[in-house]
Amino acid sequence: MDIASQILNGEDLSPEEAYTLFTDEKIDTMDLVNEAYQLRKYYYGHKVKLNMILNAKSGICPEDCGYCGQSREMKKKQRYALIPENQITEGAKVAADNHIGTYCIVMSGRGPSDKEVDHITASVERIKSEHPQLKICACLGLANEEQAARLKAAGVDRYNHNLNTSENYHDEVVTTHTYQDRVDTIETMKAHNISPCSGVICGMGETNQDIVDMAFALKKIDADSIPVNFLHPIKGTKFGNKDELTPMRCLRILALFRLINPSKEIRIAGGREVNLRSLQSTALMVANSIFVGDYLITGGQPNQMDYDMIRDMGYEIDYTNDMTTVQ
Repeated sequence: MDIASQILNGEDLSPEEAYTLFTDEKIDTMDLVNEAYQLRKYYYGHKVKLNMILNAKSGICPEDCGYCGQSREMKKKQRYALIPENQITEGAKVAADNHIGTYCIVMSGRGPSDKEVDHITASVERIKSEHPQLKICACLGLANEEQAARLKAAGVDRYNHNLNTSENYHDEVVTTHTYQDRVDTIETMKAHNISPCSGVICGMGETNQDIVDMAFALKKIDADSIPVNFLHPIKGTKFGNKDELTPMRCLRILALFRLINPSKEIRIAGGREVNLRSLQSTALMVANSIFVGDYLITGGQPNQMDYDMIRDMGYEIDYTNDMTTVQ
């Protein structure tokens, strides 16, 4: 098997080839990990990008996403309006002090109001003046052209809006917005020269074909950063009883995404602690980016454990803060 050399020579995998690699039980998962590692090493060496999330607005959401503890079905979960500007900027200081490269400001809801965009842009301008080296990723939901222009002018470097699943499986996950709504938001951000971040959640009942389709959909939209989440089931949600992931399947999924998107930032995102478990460090052979600290409404592991994991692998934190990916 020499898939990495084929890809580095400009011969991308076809959807059919990718499906065979992903599903053929005769192909060992660690062999796929090794092929993906060759690509990770070629494009990113042994560096790891660090990201930190701020849950700036929680709950109060009209959407019915089946995985989400902040959806309209989860009225008893933590709910609060957009937090004050000083709390957003204080979070940025914590990020900078902890060697974080990208600070992710996340809001629940379908999309931001103009007043909320005012609040976010004012916060970003202040953060940029105090921590110019810190990159800002906004995750505010569906957004329009005017809002994108304002975010760009304020200094937002990246915008996250996940596809979450395949177009085929989308309506099993959410019914209150369309797959195309998500694609349109990503394209809007790209049109305003904001780096696109878009990823997936695996473990929601999707098929192997859906997972392959997700990876190629992200290739098509040319996402610079691809967060791969593994479902952390939340009691009371539609998928609260799902339990279909193993550490080895998670590794295989990550390897697939690297093989299809070889030069992109692949991030091990939500659910890595509970699904990869003791294989988190092995996953860094494929991915080159992680979230440090807590997620939106689920806890992560202590920061020091992540720093130790990176060091133990012989890797180092990437301080370059380059938002583009190698072409």
